[in-house]
Amino acid sequence: MREVAVIGAGMTRFGKYLDKSMKALVREAVDKALTGAGVARQRIEAAVVGNAMAGLITGQECVRGQVVLREMGFGGIPIINTENACASSATAFHVGWLYVASGMYDVVLAVGMEKLYHQDKKRSFAAIGSAIDVELMQQIVAKANADAASKKASSENEKPSGAGESRSLFMDFYAQFARDHMKKYGTTREQFARIAVKNHRNGSLNPYAQYQEVYTLEDILNSPLVADPLTRLMCSPIGDGAAAVILCAGSIANQFTQKPVWVRTSLLASGRDEGHTTELVAKQAYDKAGIGPEDLDVIELHDASAPAELLLYEELGLCKPGEGGKLIDEGVTELTGRHPVNPSGGLIARGHPVGATGVAQICEIFWQLRGEAGKRQVANAKVGLTENAGGMVRGEFGALAIHIFSV
Repeated sequence: MREVAVIGAGMTRFGKYLDKSMKALVREAVDKALTGAGVARQRIEAAVVGNAMAGLITGQECVRGQVVLREMGFGGIPIINTENACASSATAFHVGWLYVASGMYDVVLAVGMEKLYHQDKKRSFAAIGSAIDVELMQQIVAKANADAASKKASSENEKPSGAGESRSLFMDFYAQFARDHMKKYGTTREQFARIAVKNHRNGSLNPYAQYQEVYTLEDILNSPLVADPLTRLMCSPIGDGAAAVILCAGSIANQFTQKPVWVRTSLLASGRDEGHTTELVAKQAYDKAGIGPEDLDVIELHDASAPAELLLYEELGLCKPGEGGKLIDEGVTELTGRHPVNPSGGLIARGHPVGATGVAQICEIFWQLRGEAGKRQVANAKVGLTENAGGMVRGEFGALAIHIFSV
């Protein structure tokens, strides 16, 4: 396998763009990546485009990547579409990396894109909620309804949960994970909330972030309850946006830049019934890259909720099981800490246009390792990791991508 470098990155600010098309968002991100890399459009030999929800939100299926890239004048090259829940564009990057590493192509474009906002919010949340085993979920719902009926609950006193209607169904999963961690290890709501404080503060320094406000611990704890112990400011929002990166063979990287970012490893996996998938894939990634978690200078991970970030501290080996709360209390994951996590603001503040998230994480690591992250720059960052997961099947992520980069 050949060495692969990332030589350019570009993205839109994530946000609410009811008046912008997917084509316009992708054009902005791709143009920025091409310009930053100094790569002419004609040098792109293949493109891989990640998107998760367009079929359910806009009705566009089958040729999503071809539709947006043809608008920009890309034609004749292979254009591959990857749909893999929240890991759709991390998967696109993985396929692009394989193309270059295998020697098939020298210069490849990887894109992530999503438009989740819709006039009918139920449509957005229903789309996100489809990233599960639907048949199994129907059985779970039927059992829950039967249990409720057996308790003879008064319909006048019952309140609808709102899952899948006014919030993502996944927040209920994360809330349960959080409650389990609290019960087993004594983790507190305040520790989860401090993660949200950190990520919102980081997002305030990121011009691409959907939300750029700073919040206190009290603000986080007192925001509306979503699913105990999660409050609204502990959860990632829906959003629209696009991100793009250019990969090339290491042997020609110096034709474009004197600051290539090297792909040390790129892994893609799915969950397994035995559990512990993230820990196993992380160990494989460290082994392939020849490093350990202690060598990571900067990390972008899948904080769909604040508890999700804390659990990932442990699963990625940043600390022992049960010590995630201690890590945040000691400031280890702050911008100035030993292992800065989500300097972009993460999903919580940068936003989470599902299909764009994986490549957006890679954009952030690219800028961090090149010293181009502005006010949120991590000092002396040389090695970075992205972790992006999507979907849920029997309590484990359906898709998981881990990439390690270095300069």
